[in-house]
Amino acid sequence: MPDSPPRCEEFTPMRAIVVQKFGATPELADVPVPAAGPGEVQVALDAAGVNPFDLKMADGILKGKMPTDFPMILGVDGAGTVSAIGTGVTKFKVGDKVVGKFLTAPAGHGSWAQYATVPEDATLVPIPDGVTTVAAAALPVAGVTAQDLVDAAHIQPGQTVLIVGATGGVGSFLVQLANIAGAHVIATARGDAADQVARLGAAETVDYTQARPADPNFVDPDPATRQDSNVTDAVRFTHPEGIDVLFDLISSAGDFASHATLVRRGGHAYSTTWAADDAVLRDRGITGGNFESKGRSTELSRLLSRVAAGDVVVPVQITVPLEAAPAVLGQGSARGKTVLAI
Repeated sequence: MPDSPPRCEEFTPMRAIVVQKFGATPELADVPVPAAGPGEVQVALDAAGVNPFDLKMADGILKGKMPTDFPMILGVDGAGTVSAIGTGVTKFKVGDKVVGKFLTAPAGHGSWAQYATVPEDATLVPIPDGVTTVAAAALPVAGVTAQDLVDAAHIQPGQTVLIVGATGGVGSFLVQLANIAGAHVIATARGDAADQVARLGAAETVDYTQARPADPNFVDPDPATRQDSNVTDAVRFTHPEGIDVLFDLISSAGDFASHATLVRRGGHAYSTTWAADDAVLRDRGITGGNFESKGRSTELSRLLSRVAAGDVVVPVQITVPLEAAPAVLGQGSARGKTVLAI
């Protein structure tokens, strides 16, 4: 007799967003419901977060780095109710409300589905009372990345922090957490988003579409192609003494290098887009560099506690049904988080 497919029951179908191979177009498909194996938790998902990494997964960022099953179910962030547990599971029981990261080897069993399984010792934690599954599903990747950045920089009260890309998922959390740490937060955002970032805790906003050098004799040859590097001139004009911390969530190498010139010796500068030249930063006495979040359950639980207490707002911009996921992949100019309702 042929072996039954791993991690699956008798082909009970569920809806999921999948790619059939790296680089393929994401599509809605019927796939088998995954069973909870030994040490695993099966979750009936109510909501799933959308992150830039999801599109990178579809395009093949994990190729050669992690074994992958196809059709590959996309999605990392997910929240719902424990619907089954495997043998040996002790941390969770059926009926628990949970949220976590659904990316473990082999990849391809993600959260953009009606059900998903994950080892109980992976990043999976209870959802506190008062936090909805939609809000919880927006936290694991973006929120934990922001928490890790703030922890890494050891922000002290009164320090000046520049956040480039403040209106996206990570940035929206980062503004709040840096403010909670006591920082004077400078956020880059379009002018029509200034009120949004101010409500999240930004003391100043630099409109990157309007920023220009302070020189009154400067003539902008083409406002339509104004470079983001002018953010540097705008911040230097208001803070000639420099800044203590740079969190750059969006820039290429050239713009990151420009923004990093604002950081005082002994300060910190981080890029989440791997745009930093670590050697150049070290030569200038700046720590940080290219940053990859390593946060897991401890950090996620801490963030959820802050949300439950009302200290952190989850900036969900839009909620769309699962089948709309392919349409929202890769959308730019995000303000807050997009969440899939399952």
